[in-house]
Amino acid sequence: QLQLVEFGGGSVQPGGSLRLSCVASGSISSLSVMGWYRQAPGKQRELVAAFTSADTTNYADFARGRFTISRNNAGNTVYLQMNSLKPEDMAVYSCNVLNYYINITYWGKGALVTVSS
Repeated sequence: QLQLVEFGGGSVQPGGSLRLSCVASGSISSLSVMGWYRQAPGKQRELVAAFTSADTTNYADFARGRFTISRNNAGNTVYLQMNSLKPEDMAVYSCNVLNYYINITYWGKGALVTVSS
């Protein structure tokens, strides 16, 4: 049973920055990919950024150039650096891990990010 916990949510002014962390309890299979999603009120959950099985990265159009996904060497922590934040970035940001070998997805509870002046 893999458990994920997000840290670093909070309130920031437009143009500001925030760094989210996702810490996994237990090891993550090498046959897994990690990513960040978000869900704003009244909207569907959408991809923000994710690693691929080839260890490349995918970014949503709104995130490319502003957000950066990374991970630690141990592979148990995933980060999302968010710069130049806009009010439309306000959402609950959730970390996920997909074990594509057994087709199981794990989700964190989410971290609230608000952007207001």
